[in-house]
Amino acid sequence: MTAHQPLSGQAIQRTVVAVPGAHCAGCMAKIEGGLGTLPGIVSARLNLTAKQLTIVHAKSVQVPELIAAVEKMGFSAQPLTNAAAARQDGATRALLRATAVAGFAAMNIMLLSVSVWSGAQGPIRDLFHLLSGLIAIPTVAYSGRPFFRSAWGALKHGRTNMDVPISIGVLLVTALSLFEALTGGPHAYFDGAVMLLFFLLVGRALDSVMRDRAREGVTSLLKQTAPGALVIADGGPSTWVRAEDLRPGMRIIVAAGERLAADGIVEEGTSSVDLSLLTGESAPRPIGRAGKVHAGTLNLASPLTVRVIAVGADSSIAEIARLMDEAGQGRSRYVRIADRAARLYAPAVHTLAIASFITWLLLGAGWHQALLIAAAVLIITCPCALGLAVPAAQIVAAGSLMRVGVLVKDGSALERLAEADRALFDKTGTLTLGRPELVNAFALTAEDQAIALALARSSRHPLAEALRRGLEAEGVLAVSLGEIGEQPGFGLTASYRGEPVSLGRGAAGDGLSSTFSRGSQEPVRLCFEDRLRPDAKDVIARLGELGIECSVASGDSGRSVAAAIRGLGLTAQTDMRPEDKLDLISRLHRSGHKVLMIGDGLNDGPALAAGHVSMAPGSASDVGQNAADAVFLGDSLLPVPKAIAAARRTMRVIRQNFVIAIGYNAIAVPLAFMGQVTPLVAALAMSGSSIMVVANALRLRNAAR
Repeated sequence: MTAHQPLSGQAIQRTVVAVPGAHCAGCMAKIEGGLGTLPGIVSARLNLTAKQLTIVHAKSVQVPELIAAVEKMGFSAQPLTNAAAARQDGATRALLRATAVAGFAAMNIMLLSVSVWSGAQGPIRDLFHLLSGLIAIPTVAYSGRPFFRSAWGALKHGRTNMDVPISIGVLLVTALSLFEALTGGPHAYFDGAVMLLFFLLVGRALDSVMRDRAREGVTSLLKQTAPGALVIADGGPSTWVRAEDLRPGMRIIVAAGERLAADGIVEEGTSSVDLSLLTGESAPRPIGRAGKVHAGTLNLASPLTVRVIAVGADSSIAEIARLMDEAGQGRSRYVRIADRAARLYAPAVHTLAIASFITWLLLGAGWHQALLIAAAVLIITCPCALGLAVPAAQIVAAGSLMRVGVLVKDGSALERLAEADRALFDKTGTLTLGRPELVNAFALTAEDQAIALALARSSRHPLAEALRRGLEAEGVLAVSLGEIGEQPGFGLTASYRGEPVSLGRGAAGDGLSSTFSRGSQEPVRLCFEDRLRPDAKDVIARLGELGIECSVASGDSGRSVAAAIRGLGLTAQTDMRPEDKLDLISRLHRSGHKVLMIGDGLNDGPALAAGHVSMAPGSASDVGQNAADAVFLGDSLLPVPKAIAAARRTMRVIRQNFVIAIGYNAIAVPLAFMGQVTPLVAALAMSGSSIMVVANALRLRNAAR
């Protein structure tokens, strides 16, 4: 990010621009650095995950000027609109189509090449070369567009990027192959050109899919707010107003069971609200006059009249979305092992090919022979094995983890998971099951149980649902009640055989209890418990054996956390807001720790995105699952240490794959440079190195056991 001091005396505004062509750290440095030199710019930050550029600038600098500045650097840009967002989403689909076309063409060309490799000569060989060319040329023209457009855009503006040597290599090999096919030459290497394109596209498509998933987390979070609210005017009629049209000062009615569309202060009514969005705690909290409520939270009990204080981008849920987006940006700077190697590898390969061409010309070989040797160098050094070194191991390991209930969303998460040395657990829904369970049904008589069940079935309150599940599991059958109603701030009321009966909240501050009353009898306190996952203690011990220190970071109250983790030997920080968890992770990162964040709630989204790596249970919210790198299924926590152990084995195999790929080139490149390898042998050697890498990766099939 580039930043300057605020511009004295000038009004400042924030503009977000879509930059769909940005895809690497070099693009980020180019754009942020270039804008930083312009007058009127306070800061510029490019989010590679969302492909969005946020510019803070003086109001005197117009948006078209910003767009023009970005385009002068060789990147297309447009103001962020729904259409621009749709174009970003369409980029992934275009990459997947290009990958599919290249893969299908590569398979068919390889089949045709088998006959040539088997010794076909004369017209038959020429026919197969021409057929291969008929498949390869349109494939290169279609599937190579992502690389060609990027390379041309860079060259037009006097700069280079990784796509320039890639494009030169693909076009050179294709052109030389076409010349060989048309002149009846013995060798054509359409297979090498298309395979090179295919493997490069696989990596770029996977990266684009990962970025789309990261954006989905923020999108899902923003969908938690209501689409609008019923606004009441002083002395006038009520009107339904869309969320984006709400303004501070408006008074809205929030019905029971409705989510809030804006932040506000309660002016009338008492109720209970589900604040898990902000705190992660499953127990509802009472709310009354002058209490603050937040957009996206659910009103559980009775209607509230709320005066709006913050809407849209100023609401609490929008702030969480921003935190999550910014936290994800830090992780988008992470450069994978293969990318780091390829950044140096590709330019070196093409430099070597040019050097071989010039050397052989100087030694007296004709241009045709020199070009053949240069092409052989290009083919034999095709980074297929290098490109497969990481994804092949990741795919096999991810398949192994899937069989034990762990879904890995991003292959690079395995690399980061292997590095983790500190684990932060959320409590509710993570260490615990997140499902309150009735623990003292025996406190009620059989008849009172039947009455309580009838009341509980009339409510969708979390504790009423837990009471219903618990009593039905005991085989209790509900009785018929008369006049079931809701008493604001208390709960459900009804009558049974002429006696009043009720089911309401427990004592103040006790979120996991409720009270059953019948007639003049003493009220009965019903207790609930959010149980630990069954193997939590064993998992904490196993993580310790793996060298990972564990603690709890929860938005729940200190009392509820202490009760839940008793006996686990964990330290805990409680009453944490989303920004508090981000601050904790940031401090741990600065002290050198690699943090594994494990959480489930909407409030955990920013922390999951900010962690070095993150996991969420299958019961997590959509936001939690989208923000996490991996999701584990079922009630067991055992997949967490299994995933870490599998990730560490995967990294060992990846390092072995790099040794294979680099060792192959160390032997093959000198031979090709000396003219001892024909393009045909180069193609076979290239394929052989890829097969060796895949075979080594297959050893990870049982990595998660």
